[in-house]
Amino acid sequence: MATSAQNRLLIKGGRVVNDDMMQDADVYIEDGIIKQVGTNLHTPGGTRVVEAKGHLVMPGGIDTHTHMQLPFMGTFAVDDFYTGTRAALAGGTTMIMDFAIPQKGESLVEAYHRWRSWADPKVCCDYALHVGVTWWCDKVGKEMEELTEEHGINSFKMFMAYKDTWQLDDHDLLESFKQCKEIGALAQVHAENGDIIKENTAKLLDMGITGPEGHELSRPEEVEAEATNRACVLANQIGCPLYICNIMSKSAASALGEHRRRGTLVWGETIAAALGTDGSHYYNPCWQHAAGHVLSPPLRNDSSTPSSLMELLDVGDLQTTGTDNCTFSASQKALGKDDFTKIPNGVNGVEDRMSVIWEKGVVSGKIDPCKFVAVTSTNAAKIFNIYPKKGRIAVGSDADIVVWNPHATRTISAKTHYQAVDFNIFEGMEVHGIADYVICHGRVVVEEGNVRAVSGMGKFVPTPSHSPYVYGRVQERDIANAPKKVDRAPYDGPVIQLNNQGLTQAVESSIIPTNQEFYTRGAQMNDKSPKRPSVKVHNPPGGKASGSFW
Repeated sequence: MATSAQNRLLIKGGRVVNDDMMQDADVYIEDGIIKQVGTNLHTPGGTRVVEAKGHLVMPGGIDTHTHMQLPFMGTFAVDDFYTGTRAALAGGTTMIMDFAIPQKGESLVEAYHRWRSWADPKVCCDYALHVGVTWWCDKVGKEMEELTEEHGINSFKMFMAYKDTWQLDDHDLLESFKQCKEIGALAQVHAENGDIIKENTAKLLDMGITGPEGHELSRPEEVEAEATNRACVLANQIGCPLYICNIMSKSAASALGEHRRRGTLVWGETIAAALGTDGSHYYNPCWQHAAGHVLSPPLRNDSSTPSSLMELLDVGDLQTTGTDNCTFSASQKALGKDDFTKIPNGVNGVEDRMSVIWEKGVVSGKIDPCKFVAVTSTNAAKIFNIYPKKGRIAVGSDADIVVWNPHATRTISAKTHYQAVDFNIFEGMEVHGIADYVICHGRVVVEEGNVRAVSGMGKFVPTPSHSPYVYGRVQERDIANAPKKVDRAPYDGPVIQLNNQGLTQAVESSIIPTNQEFYTRGAQMNDKSPKRPSVKVHNPPGGKASGSFW
């Protein structure tokens, strides 16, 4: 059957950028798949041509962390799977990874199907799902296996925060990690110490601190770093690969980096908010402005944090960038006007992530265009086992492509963005880098500022288990690090026995001197040395000295 002209596209004259190379090349697309990459390509007549001279041709972005229409704290995020994915395309992101999060005691499989029913009719771009583990029993482990084998889920998220709702203790974390390793899935964690947060929150409220600054004060940087370190230790003891979600602080990133250098199989994600702004906004005198920045873990009140996190992306301590896009309107945030614990957590970012990272990373000279592709797309595709279908401009890859104008500028604003939310944490930021054209499934869906996204056009993308990028070293590491028994001659010396009082009785009675022997020796010592204060000896019932001085 002949391919219709509308399914053929030639991107001509641009500079192709992958995570490992750049080249001047044309890209020919047919039926949603890249068919040719090179120069002087032979293409059928009637093929549509997109002129890309002076532009970069890059893989579409993959946002590793979104929460579209999430039910949270009694309300729903205002950006659903239509408005959220439409906004994603406008900014150059062609795939999102969302989270199906069951309530405590709820079936993970049922939660997965509910999220699919919400997303499938609405998504404008492709999407995958992570699934939350918010409680533990044997049934949960079996459902994790079912989701991996039958429903295309290869990552499960555990929460170390949100005490009394989603938080798992260390025992349940270990069980979850063991099951992830058994089924070849990637364990994820939200790393904050929920017990400390609960204590801090009560103290702050007792002090009368009820505003948004209380959110940041209740979850200081070391609380995130402690949980990050603990998660790495627990996972490493199991030998389970681990992914730390939305790292927000230098301390947490440092803890992760130290574990990577020690050989722990751990990967780190930061988000656009942490790279583009900071926690000083929590102290803004306008309550609505401050509340608009509330998310967990919080932004850090340290102006050097965004730059530091970008540098860690460059050196490889952090690997991926998401957004934690979970948007609530001003009236929804106002649920916490008298108590910061009731402010729905979440910010925007899915639309602006690519431009913010380009501005703060490439324009600032901290990363090059290849690293930009790696941290916005390719690394995620490798970690979640969808590479090179996604995250690559190459023959056979999906035609999800952004034609990027690196020199054009725009000013970010809630008045002009495509998202449904009425607030933007990057308000007023001028950024270089605009997606002049976005191609999704081989179709032009964004053209010079016009978004022509169609509800339901996106597809669910299964993520297969046992990602080679994640699990390629696990079996050999287990063999190399397996404990080894020491062969030695059996011990044949004396062994003490425990009496009913928990005290020890020597096998050889001469080990413990009698009272008379003790005092005789003491008198002999006193004859040959200066006087010392007398020592009282405690004699337990039975007359034998215990050896303790009271």
